[in-house]
Amino acid sequence: MKKVVMLILTLHFVSCAPKKITLGMGTEFLHNELKEIENYIQDFKSVNSNVSKVSVGWHLEHLLLTITKIYEKMEKSNPKEYRNRFNFTKMMIFSSNQIPRGKATAPTIVTPSETIELVSINKKIILAKQLASKIDNLPENTFFKHPSAGYLNRDDAKRFLKIHTEHHLKIIRDILHEPSSNKTN
Repeated sequence: MKKVVMLILTLHFVSCAPKKITLGMGTEFLHNELKEIENYIQDFKSVNSNVSKVSVGWHLEHLLLTITKIYEKMEKSNPKEYRNRFNFTKMMIFSSNQIPRGKATAPTIVTPSETIELVSINKKIILAKQLASKIDNLPENTFFKHPSAGYLNRDDAKRFLKIHTEHHLKIIRDILHEPSSNKTN
């Protein structure tokens, strides 16, 4: 019975999957997303508790930390230790090209501090751009271990970063465009 339910859920997610994700190569990888992140920096103090418990700045810093930490983990990994294993969570995220809202908490390593500062965000965006442009220089089987999705090699990590970044950009858009957004600068 459990296998039947998993199969039905999988088919549902695959059939409802949004458009295909284009990963881009070299300087193109995450280029548009990082531009959009830069455009939201001015709104880093904005909060809308109807959408998210945390500010736009928290989401920006979390995104930039995620890009940086994933790159650093992959750079330090040993490609010979990569193991391609089936992971249900990874399959669901990759087949639907989305992460459900409110279902996960950020690992400590990519959780921003309580105080978000503009200077910190600006420094992190510079580093994230540099690392995103170099990701294709890493060997294919460099990897990092995601707490839920398991082992992700370079190309899976790129795909995850695209999906994860879009997930948080959607939240930021909603924070800024939903009624009762508290914009404070």
